[in-house]
Amino acid sequence: AALLPRQVAAVPSSSSAAPPPALELSELTALGPLDGRYASKVSSLRRSFSEYGLIRFRVAVECAWLQKLSELPGVPEVPALSSQARSFLADLGGEVSLELAQRVKAIEATTNHDVKAVEYALKERLASQPELAKVLEFTHFGATSEDINNLAHSLMLKEALSTVVLPTMRSLVEAIAKLASEHAATPMLCRTHGQTASPSTMGKEMAVFAHRLARAAAAVARAPLLGKFAGAVGNHNAALSAYPSVDWHGVAREFVESLGLEWNPYVTQIEPHDGIAELFDAVARFNTVLVDFCRDVWGYVSLGFFTQRTRAGEVGSSTMPHKVNPIDFENGEGNAGMANATLLHLAQKLPVSRWQRDLTDSTVLRNLGVGLGHSLLAYESCLRGISKLQLDPARLAADLDDAWEVLAEPVQTVMRRHGVPEPYEKLKAYTRGRRIDRDAMRAFIRGMEGIPEEERQRLLRLEPRTYTGNAAQQAQDLQRVLETIRF
Repeated sequence: AALLPRQVAAVPSSSSAAPPPALELSELTALGPLDGRYASKVSSLRRSFSEYGLIRFRVAVECAWLQKLSELPGVPEVPALSSQARSFLADLGGEVSLELAQRVKAIEATTNHDVKAVEYALKERLASQPELAKVLEFTHFGATSEDINNLAHSLMLKEALSTVVLPTMRSLVEAIAKLASEHAATPMLCRTHGQTASPSTMGKEMAVFAHRLARAAAAVARAPLLGKFAGAVGNHNAALSAYPSVDWHGVAREFVESLGLEWNPYVTQIEPHDGIAELFDAVARFNTVLVDFCRDVWGYVSLGFFTQRTRAGEVGSSTMPHKVNPIDFENGEGNAGMANATLLHLAQKLPVSRWQRDLTDSTVLRNLGVGLGHSLLAYESCLRGISKLQLDPARLAADLDDAWEVLAEPVQTVMRRHGVPEPYEKLKAYTRGRRIDRDAMRAFIRGMEGIPEEERQRLLRLEPRTYTGNAAQQAQDLQRVLETIRF
C-alpha cells in the first residue's frame, strides 16, 4: 500500500474524507481520450464540435437572421442596412473570436442559459455600430432557442462532413482501391466458414470493400441536413403577433435555404432531428463495413498473406520482442465500435421528444463530435495500417498449392455439362475430409469417363492459382465503377 498513490492506499474511515485535488485540464489530465491521448489526431474536428464551435455557429445564425429581417419590407422597424452595417454583421458572424466566445460563457454563468448569453453578448457588440444599435431588440426576434440551435448543429455537421469526415472516407476508399489495383491478378485461396474455398485474387477481395465503403460514403453525403425557424412550437406565433401580414413560413424557408440547409416545414419547438438520425445511421453503416475490412485484413496478416513494414523504435510486446502486431486494424475496429455505440444511440434517441419538446435532446446533442471523433480515429488508424501492408505472393502461392481439393468444384461442373451421372457425389466421396494434392486430383481427372479428351486435358492444366474466375477483371474494373458513385 505504501507504493500506491495516497488516495488509493488510504481507506477513508468516513464519507467526510477530503476529495483529491483537482487537476488542471490538459491532454494528460483530460477525462476522455478524444481530448487526451488522441487529441492531436482529432484536432481537425474541434473547430466544428467544441463549445467554441457551437457558439461560432449560434453567433453566425443570429447575425444572419438580423440581416434577413432588414431585407423584409413588412418589417419597417428594421430598415435596409448600409454596406457598412452588413459588413459589420458579416465579419461578426463570419469569424467569431475566442474573446467573444469567452464573453458568452461569462454571461452564461449569470443567465444559466446558453442561447440567451449569445444574444446578450451580441447586443454588446452590435451596440458599437450606429445602425445596428437602433435595432438591438430585433436580435433573436421571433425566435426560440431551438431556432438557433438546430441551425447551428446542422451547420456544424455540414462543415465537419465537407472538410474532414467525407475527405477522410474518400482517402480510405482510394487507399483500398489502390490495393485492389496493385493486386488485381494476385491469386489467393478463399475461405468460407474458415475452410478452404474456391480461389479469388487479393485485388478482387479488396475491391469488394472499396465498393462497399464508397456506397456507404455516398449515403453519408446524401443524408439531408435539415433546419427550421418557426418559433416556440413551430407556428410562428410570436412573429405573427407582431407582423401578421408577413409570410413568416416563406421567410423561414428562404432563410434556412440561404444557409445551405434543407428546410423542414413541419416542426414543433425543435426540428425533429430525423436528418441527423439518417446521417448517423449512414456513418454507422460505413463504420460497420470498415470493421469487416479490419477483421479480414487482420486475418490475412495472421495467415501471412500480408506482412507489415516495421518502424524503428516501435514495440509490439512488452515481453515478446519479435511481435509486429496488426494494431492499426485493431484500433480501427475498436474505435469504429465506439463510434457506432454513440452514433446509433443518437440516431435512436434524437427523433424521440415528449410532446412539443423536452430537454433530453439538448444534453445528447453535445456529443455530436464524440461519434465522429471516434470514427475519424478509426479511419486514420486504417489508413496508417494500409500504408504498412506488404503482400507476400510466395505465401499466397504456397497456400494455394496446399489446397488442390478446391478443384473438385470445376471438375464436377464440367462433368455435369457432359452428362456424367452423379458428378457431385463422386467428387464428394473422393475429396471430402481428406487432403488432396496435385497428383491425387490429376489421377481422378485421368480416370474420369464420359467427357471429351480435350476437356480432360483442359482440366489437367488447371491449377488452384489459375482457378480464379473473373476476379482479376472485377478488380481491374473497380475504378470505372467507383467513378459512378459520387460522394
